[in-house]
Amino acid sequence: MSSKNTELITSAERELAPVFARMEETELVCQKRVLEAFRNNRVAARHFNPTTGYGYDDEGRDALDRIFAEVMQAESALVVPQLSSGTHAIFTALSALLRPGDVLLSAAGRPYDTLVEAIGIEGEAKGSLREFGIEYREIGLADDGSIDIQALEAALEEKPKIVYFQRSRGYAWRNSLLPSEMRPAFDAVKRLSPDSIIMVDNCYGEFTQGDEPTAFGADMIVGSLIKNPGGGIAHTGGYIAGRNDLIEAVANRVTVPGIGREAGSFPGGYLPYYQGIFLAPHVVCQALKTAALFARVFEKLGLMSMPSSDAERSDIVQALRFDSKEQLIGFCRVIQSVSPVDCFVSPEPWAMPGYTDEVIMAAGTFIQGASIELTADAPIREPYTGYIQGGLTYSHGRIAVEEVLDSLNK
Repeated sequence: MSSKNTELITSAERELAPVFARMEETELVCQKRVLEAFRNNRVAARHFNPTTGYGYDDEGRDALDRIFAEVMQAESALVVPQLSSGTHAIFTALSALLRPGDVLLSAAGRPYDTLVEAIGIEGEAKGSLREFGIEYREIGLADDGSIDIQALEAALEEKPKIVYFQRSRGYAWRNSLLPSEMRPAFDAVKRLSPDSIIMVDNCYGEFTQGDEPTAFGADMIVGSLIKNPGGGIAHTGGYIAGRNDLIEAVANRVTVPGIGREAGSFPGGYLPYYQGIFLAPHVVCQALKTAALFARVFEKLGLMSMPSSDAERSDIVQALRFDSKEQLIGFCRVIQSVSPVDCFVSPEPWAMPGYTDEVIMAAGTFIQGASIELTADAPIREPYTGYIQGGLTYSHGRIAVEEVLDSLNK
């Protein structure tokens, strides 16, 4: 790396010192809550053991559920290794709670691309919510990227069964929603439509703030274990946390009505899930520092990025703008080349299932698709925007910034 680039990164780090300190304070708050949950549940080596068959009296599963409930500031939780993604977890929860004729209201704009066909907003996918008679409504965000409370209040006249909020930005040029910023919307729902269920897609957001959306009034939050709460160690899975009655309903969908959470074995063993959630606050802090460094370096180069380097963050994602399709693809290839796994692979845009545009993904990860590890992806559409997230260690993220800078100077 040139001396000019070295100085650019070093000066960016100096300027980010107070930002990094704030992130470390959040890490400490979250780590204390996680440790207390382990203490309260008297975690022991026996909880890591695999189980088979029906999984009755599975101590490891049950204690892990209680830990997630406490950590996610909820009455109850389900941790399900058999859920393959955040989208799978979200769709499972929606399917458990919605009935024909119910209305699902998205109060933070269009959901993430992989949910569009699953809900039935577009396409003709078999088994979508639309096919089962679920009606969908949508409210765009206000011009400043905040929740449009006035539009929400009007939409609540229809008494939707679920009011759905996506915390992270997805493939949108907007800031993620802080849990504290969601509170006025949650209050409006409880005031005007108290029977509506407030559900938050919490993917990419866990441990980026000291409190989760449940602490501000959300009835349910849902996320993926190959993102933040898996700490880069969980091999697969998802979680659902919230009100006890809602979690019991979801448990009946995950297994069988009448059996619910009493069954469900996991022959792989629970050690990665316990260890992952314990390490998650620290790993998320590393990812946040990496995102802030990317943002600050792009700002110093006069390039567009969102959020700003000193922003209070509610997810681990950093959006970066490029002038052309070629620059965007080149950026993703650099991230792939600096990965510990498959560094020799050159990613190409392709028609990835669940997306409306071709998508390029740089993901040289130990866990396939684990976006808490350093990854970059982008839909191939204008304006050309790449999304980088994750980083198990800040030092790895810093090396990636160095390599991106070198590529931009070629």
